[in-house]
Amino acid sequence: MDSDTATVLTVTAKAAGKIRALADREERHAPILRVRVVAGGCSGFSYELSFADAVAPGDHVIEVDGVRVLVDQTSAPIVEGSTLEFDDAMLGGGLKMLNPRATHECACGQSFAI
Repeated sequence: MDSDTATVLTVTAKAAGKIRALADREERHAPILRVRVVAGGCSGFSYELSFADAVAPGDHVIEVDGVRVLVDQTSAPIVEGSTLEFDDAMLGGGLKMLNPRATHECACGQSFAI
């Protein structure tokens, strides 16, 4: 577990609040969100966000306001320098990854290229 990962991913307080609210709905008392980059989508890569039960060996751990966000070793170089934020817009809102390394995002907003 790498706890010195400030440059891997920044999680905003607003995103942490939304993660906590979603975890509460699922009766998860210690919110842990895993961020993964997977191959696929029309631009080559997409993000996969899911709740985890525990930290895996090698995970980068970002802690914000009582929420832990995990990034695996394979995904870390791709998301490095990114920000996970929450947008509460009626259309197109939700948890959003702002990745400065992305050179192209598809029109649907679900996949990206680097």
